Amino acid sequence: MADRDKDDGFDAVLARLRKVVEHLEAGQLTLEESLTAYEEGIALARRGHELLDGAERRVELLVAGGSQSIPLDEAATDEP
Repeated sequence: MADRDKDDGFDAVLARLRKVVEHLEAGQLTLEESLTAYEEGIALARRGHELLDGAERRVELLVAGGSQSIPLDEAATDEP
């Protein structure tokens, strides 16, 4: 996954993942291209999970009464 993907928000990651899946499902890729696309898809899925986990942590903090705002990227990498 490219470094720029780490800066992309959830919507951009999901859009890219959908494109990767479409290419794989089209069945027009060589085996090597399919493996590369699959690897990219796995990396994008992991990044999406990180972003969702970070959002969940932010919501939990807000529900628990925390008033401090935490940037989404910071919440995605901090341990609970």
